[in-house]
Amino acid sequence: MAQTSSLLFVSIFLFAIGMATCDPDFPNFLKCLPNYTNSSNPILETTYTHNNSSFESKLRAYIRFRKFLTPETPKPLALIAAKDETHVQATVICANSNDLQIRIRSGGHDFEGLSYISDVPFVILDMFNMRAINIDTDSFSGWVQSGATLGELYHTIATKISKTHAFPAGVCPTVGVGGHFSGGGYGNLMRKYGLSIDNIVNARIVDVNGNILDRQSMGEDLFWAIRGGGAASFGVVLEWYINLVRVPETVTVFRVRRNVDQSVTDTVFQWQEIFPKLDKDVYIRVMPILVNGSKVGERIVEVSFIGMFLGKSEKLVELMNKSFPKLGLVREDCKEMSWIESTVFWAESPNGSSIDVLIQRPEGSKVSGWFKSDFVKDVIPKTVINSMWKWMLEYKVDWMEMNPLGGRMSEISETKTPFPHRGGNLFLMEYASMWKEEGVVQRRVNLLRKMYQLMTPYVSRNPREAFLNYRDIDIGKNPSNLTRFREAQVYGRKYHKNNFVRLARVKARVDPGNFFKHQQSIPPLFS
Repeated sequence: MAQTSSLLFVSIFLFAIGMATCDPDFPNFLKCLPNYTNSSNPILETTYTHNNSSFESKLRAYIRFRKFLTPETPKPLALIAAKDETHVQATVICANSNDLQIRIRSGGHDFEGLSYISDVPFVILDMFNMRAINIDTDSFSGWVQSGATLGELYHTIATKISKTHAFPAGVCPTVGVGGHFSGGGYGNLMRKYGLSIDNIVNARIVDVNGNILDRQSMGEDLFWAIRGGGAASFGVVLEWYINLVRVPETVTVFRVRRNVDQSVTDTVFQWQEIFPKLDKDVYIRVMPILVNGSKVGERIVEVSFIGMFLGKSEKLVELMNKSFPKLGLVREDCKEMSWIESTVFWAESPNGSSIDVLIQRPEGSKVSGWFKSDFVKDVIPKTVINSMWKWMLEYKVDWMEMNPLGGRMSEISETKTPFPHRGGNLFLMEYASMWKEEGVVQRRVNLLRKMYQLMTPYVSRNPREAFLNYRDIDIGKNPSNLTRFREAQVYGRKYHKNNFVRLARVKARVDPGNFFKHQQSIPPLFS
């Protein structure tokens, strides 16, 4: 009866699609799916095509930027909202055997939309339903499915596991675990405990043949590759096994705002100098942002110093007065709270918000944006910092983030994982241009490119490094339908430096036919 029901679903889909699709492999793809899934959980009930009334809402739910909602944006032939592991296996097997590409989406925060856009016929494997979190209360370690969000992970740790444990990852609670972990995953605990990938000890992945592999069966090379090398080039990670880290009962957070006429340049300069040697328990992000001035239509630069200390405010203020006096931190700037409350603070939720905001899943997007990244190895001169404020205004760069490295990050070899930006880097810098208007994409992109170009002499070089989680196809790309090694080497070295070649050799072993590909995927290298 279950098989008859599945065939009925296929017949309905094919009748509805009719001649709407020009790809002869798509009907075979739909017929193929039930053959590899459990009849108790039919995959076609979670498969959405253009003729399904829920298709648009499912597609748009995890598109985070309006610029990808235009009529010109390519859409998938179908979206498979997987609910169990067999749905993932079936999608991989059937897409591969019918020459369809897949895009793998967990939270939808890919800056270039590569988790849900392709220029060739494709389907989306949407992981948002697979969000289980199972952490052992004795070992403080356990499995997190790729469709979970960071906020859901943090909420689970605090409410079900421990008030004095955490996990090192990002500050945006709606980001999906799958993409965040596979690109490295940095956050405000990285100076103390490293990246997310430095605290992941196992994973389960569906390979190109539809097999489910864990660390032992996939081997150390593939396990190395998916932690920072972009797992979507190698397979579909179902879940990650993480080790939690210890945090004190009380942490201290602060946000100190300064205008550029308040000696903020001297403060930023000193911040660069002191952080490589600063206590690992301290993390301070520098965030210049464009805000409204006192005059109508006036825009000015305001710089926020946003920090967290793994301890109480009295000790933090004493430490800052000694090591970072230019900041002028006082007790009144500080707020003591639990670690889980600090995640709400970092998410910029309104004061007094419940930690339950961490498990909210807002859908869709109201803005568009474009982003670039840099790693800085040498202290930027004061004259250049002053110029940066002017460039932000001139080129409409809405905000920047300067995230300090050092500490534990400098103790880990750049070849330990595919993420190579370890010792020798002062900070990671992100540039952002945001807009709500229509028809301004290219103009805003070009303006941000100008500032990025002006920063060239003051950032890493040969290669100019970039952060994989801040996807940027401006630094190099391939077409959707093939991955040329020459082109891939350009962006690959910027993201992974010398680790790129090892990634390409792993790719050749585990996916020699290059099924898992997108515009910035890892190519197979057979030599």
